[in-house]
Amino acid sequence: MGRSDTDGQATFLAAYDAVLRRWPVDVTGIDVPSPYGSTRVHSCGPENGTPLVLLPGGGTTSLAWFANVEDLCRDHRVYAVDLMGDIGRSVHDGVPLRGVGDLTAWLDAVLDGLGLAQTRLCGHSYGAAIALNYALHAPRRVSRLALLDPTHCFAGLSGRYLLRALPTLLKPTAARQRAFLSWETGRTPEDPAWRDFLDSTTTATRSKVVAMRRPRPRDVRACTVPTLVLLAEDSRAHNARRVAATARRLLPEADVTLLPNASHHSLPTERPAELNRLLTRFLS
Repeated sequence: MGRSDTDGQATFLAAYDAVLRRWPVDVTGIDVPSPYGSTRVHSCGPENGTPLVLLPGGGTTSLAWFANVEDLCRDHRVYAVDLMGDIGRSVHDGVPLRGVGDLTAWLDAVLDGLGLAQTRLCGHSYGAAIALNYALHAPRRVSRLALLDPTHCFAGLSGRYLLRALPTLLKPTAARQRAFLSWETGRTPEDPAWRDFLDSTTTATRSKVVAMRRPRPRDVRACTVPTLVLLAEDSRAHNARRVAATARRLLPEADVTLLPNASHHSLPTERPAELNRLLTRFLS
């Protein structure tokens, strides 16, 4: 890394730690080894609680759940994960990530390292795509599956969304990031530490984010894990109502719900009370 890259990563980690200091319950950071590298997991809640693994959206890290963990960890031992290959405190210095198979093998190793034979699994956006693929890969290890405005599960990203995201992807800056998120959510994040963190993510180091492909419809239909699909009604990442229709067709036993007045990027940080209520009811 050059000096500017090093400075940018230091800025990001300082903002990361500032959000973590505001974690509403006692939290323990764990570094779980795997063939792909070390995975940072933040754990909280009763040690004898039902395990719940949280996978964030791309570019948000485990800290994206700061507004949810207090409710979720009342009955669960929560494990919030920094995704391998993405920004955060996971260190990808092992086997390359080449595709979805590597992500499911990585998550196998994380669950093994945490001593979890089975868990409830919840993911948002890109994290939901990993969660669904993992449930298809290892259904016996997932007792319940919650997918929050999932991408690359039942539909691709909209062309309009991709065009808006392109400048931030090609040359990320805090100003471009703010403009994109404001367009998608229609608001500025309320929490100042979270705003600073989102700005800092444009300078963070990442190694390899795997491009996701939708699972084959026949594979999704074969999913036997009890599933909640919670969609942001105002999401600009995709047409939420069309995604809901496809989810109901492929998973007729699933609980498919649209959350009014919510956008893709406002989950899970900006609508915690209602989201937590729906999640808690499903996961209990």
